[in-house]
Amino acid sequence: MRVLVFGLPGSGKTTFARQLSAGHAYFNADEVRKMFNDWDFSPEGRTRQAQRMGCLSSLVDGHSIVDFICPFDEDRHEYDVKVWMNTIEKGRFDDTNQMFEKPNHCTFDIKDFNYDNVLKEIQAKLLIK
Repeated sequence: MRVLVFGLPGSGKTTFARQLSAGHAYFNADEVRKMFNDWDFSPEGRTRQAQRMGCLSSLVDGHSIVDFICPFDEDRHEYDVKVWMNTIEKGRFDDTNQMFEKPNHCTFDIKDFNYDNVLKEIQAKLLIK
């Protein structure tokens, strides 16, 4: 199962994903960008990052969790579980706010930082082999 945790900067993606990922493969966007030394945040750079995150998660034998902004809805379709951290109206970067597409579909729409029940529900799904 491939899990995408996405949303605007400052929405709680990394905090949520780290809690969710205990015992599973986990890819954080900032760490992946650092590995590839790719700090291009243009639309093309963001598409490249989405492809990179998708590729890394698909290489895992078992469950994987990725967390990144994933601003374009078309880049979210390959994940089994989509968790939208819908906790803030705007992030700290105007260009990101402008290009971020609200999802057409997500498995979980988290609207506040009180997400323990959702976290437990997804963790229970990940334990299913």
